[in-house]
Amino acid sequence: MPYILCQYLLLLLTAKYACPFANLPMREYRSKDLPCFWSSTKILPEIKIVESMPDSLPIDLKNNYYLLRHGQSTANVAGIISSSRNLAYSKKHGLTPLGYQQGIESAAKLVELLEQSDKLRVIFVSSPFARAFQTAEACLEGLSTKEEGLVDFEIDSDIKIKDDLMERYFGKLDGEALYTYSYVWPVDKFNVTHTAFDVESVAAVSTRLQGVIMELEDDFEECNVVLVSHADVLQICQLYGAGAENVGIFSSYRFGNGEVRKMERTVDSLPPPKPLEPPFRGTITKMPDEDVSSS
Repeated sequence: MPYILCQYLLLLLTAKYACPFANLPMREYRSKDLPCFWSSTKILPEIKIVESMPDSLPIDLKNNYYLLRHGQSTANVAGIISSSRNLAYSKKHGLTPLGYQQGIESAAKLVELLEQSDKLRVIFVSSPFARAFQTAEACLEGLSTKEEGLVDFEIDSDIKIKDDLMERYFGKLDGEALYTYSYVWPVDKFNVTHTAFDVESVAAVSTRLQGVIMELEDDFEECNVVLVSHADVLQICQLYGAGAENVGIFSSYRFGNGEVRKMERTVDSLPPPKPLEPPFRGTITKMPDEDVSSS
């Protein structure tokens, strides 16, 4: 019996100290208003294998589209890739208190962008991952304090969910350290259909984004649509929407936590590219002075 007890204690200690973040405080923002269907039992669309990029979006879209990345999540703090489909409609890897504050603060930039719009209705469409939905809630809370800049706007407080806005799936790298993104992003630049490590390809993400936008074009007209999603997904959307010749270079156009941009329609509208620094094992791939964790 003593031998068995010692083995059990050893197993517990190994599990605790195997992860460098085991003792890190992981306070998580708990939404008070998650939808009643918020559970992990929903059947989700399969990850598609595609052989080419989808057709370009129509030149003249009926709606304006804005891209909002979620705030800091507990997965960001832990330094791990968080892309499992099991996270959809669950509360796991939601926002930290800082992440929720970043969502509130994103409203100020969104107001600046909306002031340049000729459309007056604003709707939020979110990924089914908790960190994205909670960011949409936080941004709406931020907008409620900026009534002076939104006098003529109609803000729809009902957040819509689109499964195809969920995080890019990273296959065998899901749950691994963030530096393993560097196994995939350089290959993306040369092959938008690759699925190394069972990762979802850039072309497959673009295909589901095309579907989301065309569905929204069918459902809404003359609206400002805020797509709340994840770094890789939004960066791919940014280049795909702009008509970039090679969407696979998206990793040079990073979104920070809580950052919002308008989806422009020309390559000239893209911000200056910022190539990633060479990663080192055990570190997070990042650009100077910017949070670039994708999940």
